[in-house]
This record gives sequence, structure tokens and C-alpha cells, in this order.
Amino acid sequence: MALAARTESALRRVAGEIHALGREALFVPTDVTRQDDVDHLMAKTWDRWERIDILVANAGAYIRSPVTELTVEEMERSMAVNFYGALHTVLAAQPHLLDQGDGHIVLVSSFDAKKGLPLDAPYVAAKFALAGYGEVLRQELRGHGIHVTTVFPGRVDTPLIDDLKVPQISAKICPETVACQIVAAIRQKRPEVIVPLQARLLHLVNVLSPRLGDWFVRHFHLQGWEKRGAGS
Repeated sequence: MALAARTESALRRVAGEIHALGREALFVPTDVTRQDDVDHLMAKTWDRWERIDILVANAGAYIRSPVTELTVEEMERSMAVNFYGALHTVLAAQPHLLDQGDGHIVLVSSFDAKKGLPLDAPYVAAKFALAGYGEVLRQELRGHGIHVTTVFPGRVDTPLIDDLKVPQISAKICPETVACQIVAAIRQKRPEVIVPLQARLLHLVNVLSPRLGDWFVRHFHLQGWEKRGAGS
């Protein structure tokens, strides 16, 4: 398994846990907003195993702004990580996947790409872009033996949203739940995953009536509240 993230100490810890299970792990400190970093990651991975079985593009940055205060710089910052970070990774892996004629790409988007929430415009725009890219990618790579799954999780309990309080109906889900759903989707070659159940129900409501979907967001305050003293 090849691990990539910006924080080397975290990579070392996870790699150690994998080694303790008797498995092989390579870790490469990587900033996915830098194409050179991503190219280096793919080269190291290919040199080690000479194939790529599953690529999970999961980098993210939660950037919020009211639309009345939104700046181009905030939107660009969100796109750099949440969209272009995944794009760099897929483009670097794609030649190898095409050459070997199989593999699976997992794009971790967000439920925000199914129903945009107030204050999340920079994050929503980037995750919608990633979802649209995945929709096309899945169809075009199908004939090459490469499967694509796009994942739309609700609020996940990670440091990314430590400063966000959410209503109980939209309670944060543990990362392990999302990971298990991803593993199941890979095994079943599912095109999309929406988790948890509440998110799937809201998606259905919003497809049938966007106005009713908006009402649910307002009534339950699904955008949440930033904890006192927290920045955006």
C-alpha cells in the first residue's frame, strides 16, 4: 500500500500500523496541489510494485464563505485541493492504469456535491466539479477495464470539521464507516456511494423537489454552527 499526505509524522504512524499487521507500506510525503509531488508519488509506487490496483483520491480542505463575502482567492484555494488535487492524482496514475488494462479509481467527493449547503460555496463548487469529472471518467474508462466510484459522505468526524457543530439529524459519522462503505463499493464495483442513510434520503427529496430540499436544510439548520471563536 502506498500512503500519501502532507504530514510525514502521520504517514509514518499509519505505515507502522500496516507493517505491524504483516503488510507492506510505502509512504511518500505529498502535496496534491503540486503536480511534481504527485508525479513523484506515482513514480515511487510504480517502481515498488509495477502496478496500481486501487487509487483513492481523498485529499480535502473545508473552506467556507458566505456568497456575499466570497473572494476569487478562496474559491481558487478550495479548487486547488478539492478538485485539482484529485485531478493531478488521477492524471498521474491514468497512463499506468490504461497500460495494465484494469484498476479502480475512488474519488471522495462530499454530500455537498449532491445538495449544496449555505456558507459552503467554495467547498461545494470544488466537490461538484469533482463529481462531474468522476461521472465522465467512469463512462470513458469503462471500456478500458477501469472502474470508477465517486463517494458522497455526509459530515465525517475528522479534524477538518472540528470547529463545526452540527444538528443531531446530521450527526458526524466516523471515518471507519466511510472506509467500510468504500471497501464494499470497490468489491461490488458500485458507481456511487452516498452515506449515511439520512444523506440518501435528503438526496431523494432534493431530486424530487429542490424547494423541499431547501426547506429541510433551513428547518434543520444542516449547515451547522461554527464553535465560538473558530475561524471560517
